[in-house]
Amino acid sequence: MRYVYPIVLKPKSNGGFLATVPDVPGCVTSGETLEDTVLMIRDALSGCLSVLEDEKENINKPTSPTELHLEEGTFVALVDVDTTKYRQENDNRSIRRNVSLPAWLNAKAEQNRINCSQVLQEALREKLGVWEPI
Repeated sequence: MRYVYPIVLKPKSNGGFLATVPDVPGCVTSGETLEDTVLMIRDALSGCLSVLEDEKENINKPTSPTELHLEEGTFVALVDVDTTKYRQENDNRSIRRNVSLPAWLNAKAEQNRINCSQVLQEALREKLGVWEPI
């Protein structure tokens, strides 16, 4: 499901920003830079909305940015999230995969107590340049 929500950003006195989503209670985060903060709140909002969807809870409709009452020094931005994509990118379930190895290579791996699944994961991460879930 796709959503667009207004976020409220507040500069912190020690640097960085605090971000909240007024329409999603408890959805709060902070970052050292504006870019970092927006990325963090997007991730937090995706997680919050995914949980609400899973629990079949009521999801508040986004308030129009022009209707928000802001404290002095704060400002509004819009953030879009896609909970379907978020779920796919954060799915860390293990799946079984058949691979073929020459018998001699399999024997060497077993002799050396090498976990082929772990080696395959490491090789794929290196090949794809991905060290954490996308």
